[in-house]
Order: sequence, then structure tokens, then C-alpha cells
Amino acid sequence: MNHTPTHQTYDIVIIGGGIMGAATAWFLTEQPDFDGRVLVVERDPSYEFASTTHTNSCMRQQFSTELNVRVSQFAADFVKNLRRYMGDDPRVPDLTIRSFGYLYLADSDDFANTLRANQKVQLAAGAATRLLTPDQIASEYPFYNVDDIMLGSINTVDEGYFDGSTLFDWFRRKSRERGVEYIHNEVVAMARNANRIDSVTLKSGAVVGCGQAVNASGPRAVETAKMAGLTLPVEPRKRFTWVFSAETPLDRDLPLTIDPSGVHVRENGGGTYMAGGHPDHDPTAPYDDFTMDHGFWQDHVWPIIATRIPQFEAIKVQSEWAGHYAYNTLDHNAIIGPHPEVSNFLFLNGFSGHGLQQSPAMGRGTAEMLVHGRYQTLDLTPFHFDRIAAQRPILEQAVI
Repeated sequence: MNHTPTHQTYDIVIIGGGIMGAATAWFLTEQPDFDGRVLVVERDPSYEFASTTHTNSCMRQQFSTELNVRVSQFAADFVKNLRRYMGDDPRVPDLTIRSFGYLYLADSDDFANTLRANQKVQLAAGAATRLLTPDQIASEYPFYNVDDIMLGSINTVDEGYFDGSTLFDWFRRKSRERGVEYIHNEVVAMARNANRIDSVTLKSGAVVGCGQAVNASGPRAVETAKMAGLTLPVEPRKRFTWVFSAETPLDRDLPLTIDPSGVHVRENGGGTYMAGGHPDHDPTAPYDDFTMDHGFWQDHVWPIIATRIPQFEAIKVQSEWAGHYAYNTLDHNAIIGPHPEVSNFLFLNGFSGHGLQQSPAMGRGTAEMLVHGRYQTLDLTPFHFDRIAAQRPILEQAVI
């Protein structure tokens, strides 16, 4: 990847080449009314510590707001029809969703009532969510201990695991083939003139003029916003993942199980499973802090998993890693769209762990906003920045 931009000015500069930046770049090439120059600036093209490459690549319909359900429904359709969306290119692989589902477990009246309310929203939007009594859970998944469980919620249609890394690869590959320019560099400053960003300065010293700028910087989004003189309630939060094998594997797929404790565990394939979680103390993480918390696994996560699924008392950790959520501290939902005052600076931030599955809809919507100044498909205006200034959160109840 080159370090130096080919041109001195671009119609659109995308700051960050992870899944959100890559999705937006590709969808821009799908806009028939747009033939401008697009530059994607990525500070680490290895993506070694990017949220995109630390993802668990899951997809779900079980949200409490209709818009979040719709966003994931488009993602499911996009993944399952990737080749068609990408012009029937025979090189594009067939992708599927391994729909083992998410299973939320409620151990209190309040949480059970939340699941019931959420299901109404999901069914109205066309999702296939089912509510399960403890006896029904035990019948369908006899390996669970459900002694303390009052209700479960599961959807096994377009909900589970998908190959996010392949989706990411093809967003980048196809957009570059269509003329999008990616460079290995870093935006370190912006020139703001009243209500516009005129240019960005790169770490190499180059100054690049821009018609519009997109903040797709993941957990570093606040730093990019600062360069434009703006504030943003997004910060990196550490999330831990473990992959383990079981001495006695389960006899059927394990749904992505959200224990009432917040620990989650799912099928990974080949007799292996993936677990994740974070401690109750969840401070802002330094951008370069990816150290594991081994005591958290030993003292908290594993005991919870083994209590919920007794067959997991004898397991062996095979790999583990820490990644960063781009965590929106206001409401754990996306912050997108143009700033109300700096009109050519667009946000694409704060996905709080939902980014990979939301990237098709968010990339498409951002491309529409950049080219047309409005959404042409799914109306994403509830996610716009103006709710941040107004302290008007989107109350999403289904946050993991």
C-alpha cells in the first residue's frame, strides 16, 4: 500500500480503512451519480489491532429498536447475496450465515419482561424470535442448567456467525479495482474554515484537500473529531475473547448464549467454542492496551460457563485475545451523518460492538448521504449526531 496520495485533492477522504471505511468506499462506487475521487487513509494496513479483525463475526436480529433490526436484516441479505451485490463477479465467494441463533437467558421478572417487549418489536419487523420457557429450553438444548432461568429468547433465522473477514476483504478489493485509493498514512490535523473542513494533513506532511471527510476511525474516533474541533462520546473499551475445546463436545450447535451475568459463549466449530465478556469495572482503555486479564477468565468467566453448561467443566483454552469496542458512552448506538455545523464532516462511529454486522447498511447509508445529501434506502437519521448534543439517547435494551 502506498504512503503518498496520488492527487492533491479528493472529493471524499475517509479517515480509517476498517470495515466501516471500506464499506462506505465500496458503496460509493455503487452510486451511479458519483464519479469523484475517494481516498481512504489507514494508519495500520496490517489491521493487527483493529476492531474489525478482533471481531467475533456475529449477526443478530434481536434488538429492541426497529431500526437496529432493519439494519441487521439488510446485512443478512447482503452477506447471503454478496456475489449478486458485487455484480455477479465469479471471484466473489458464496457466503452463508451459520444460524445457530442468539439465546438470551433471563433470570428475573424485569429481564423476562424486557425480552417479551423486545420480541414484539422484532416480530413486527419480520424477525423470527421465539420465547422459550425453561422446559422448552431444556427440551431443545438439554445441556443447559436452567434452574435459575425464567425465560429465554432465540431466533435461528439469519442470526449467528458469518465470515466477516471475507466480507471485509471484498469491500476493499472491489473498491480499489473501481478506483478508490487506499494509502498507509495517518491524518494528524485538519484545516477548518468556519463550517467546513478544507483539507487534512497527513503524518507524512502532505496536505490533501477534501470536499467531504468521513470519520471512520473506530475506537480512535474522538481523536479524529478533535482535529475538526468537535467532541464525540466514543472511547475504547476492552473486550476479551477465548476459544476453547471441550473434553465432551456438545451434541448439537450451541447458540450464542447470553448468560444473565453478561458472559456469552457460542459454537465455533470442530468441537471448539468461543466465549467473551468484560469485568464490571469497564474503564476507558489506552489505545495500545491489548493485554489479557487471565484472572477474569479463571475466577469469573469459566465458572459461569461451567455452571450454565456442566459439560464445560473440562475444557482447554486454545487461543485468547483482547480487542477494543468503539463504545458510545451515551447510548451504545451508532453516531453517523453530518455534523450540524461542520456540514462536510460526517461521522461513522460508536458502534459499540455491532459494527461488523451493521457495516453494509451503514456504509450504504453514508455513501447515499455523501452523494445525495439524504438517504435513499433505509432512513438512518435517528442515528445522527444531533441527538448527542441534545442528550437524546436511543434506548436500545439489547446490548451485550
